Amino acid sequence: MKLYVGNLPFTASEQDVQDLFAEAGAVETVQIMRDQATGRPRGFGFVTMVDAAGGQAAIAKLDQQPFQGRNLTVNEARPQVKREGGFGGGGGGGRNRREPRW
Repeated sequence: MKLYVGNLPFTASEQDVQDLFAEAGAVETVQIMRDQATGRPRGFGFVTMVDAAGGQAAIAKLDQQPFQGRNLTVNEARPQVKREGGFGGGGGGGRNRREPRW
């Protein structure tokens, strides 16, 4: 079961989060999201628990609980919505600027 973990302290490491969630059940993976440009943590991440029972136990035990000075938000991760299309936007028609409008 994949869990969303919000309001993570910026000083928390993957190992810190894994140790915390291991109290509720077996942890498969921990991923703290980082800014692509700076590499600094963004304050949220994902924890994958081995089974749904461990995931539910982690939500019940850790949601809104203090961790390194911040109250965590823990809930089941929603599937990522894949957006259709490519570059977005869209311009006008094929009228050349030098042509008259009418």
